[in-house]
Amino acid sequence: MGLFDELAGAVAGQPDGSGLSGLVSNLLGQGGLQNLVGLFEQQGLGNLIQSWIGTGDNLPVSADQLQQVLGNSQIGQMASQLGVAPEQLTGQLAGLLPQVIDKLTPNGQIEESGGLLDMGLDLLKSRLLG
Repeated sequence: MGLFDELAGAVAGQPDGSGLSGLVSNLLGQGGLQNLVGLFEQQGLGNLIQSWIGTGDNLPVSADQLQQVLGNSQIGQMASQLGVAPEQLTGQLAGLLPQVIDKLTPNGQIEESGGLLDMGLDLLKSRLLG
């Protein structure tokens, strides 16, 4: 069984999408997307997330870079919520996060609004649940 299947199963097991909502909430934290930008910048990886926010091409992020930005504790907590190994989660997020952030910032700017977060959640759901 692939990681997509495992993550989809974990999310699908919660009909209200709370597993997915919790994952996104953990990533964005209380400071929203700006908080995540700050975490990337603190680790010297601001250029990566800025490429996802901007209107140009999205630079790739590695699982190791995500681990560096988010830290072992947060990765472990999110992986536990979804019932997957931390390294599986970071690998999957490395592929999905640039797309989600790109969709949350369609005009190349951070706009903290429920509608954009819902759009990001919908994108994650479509990727994870097929």
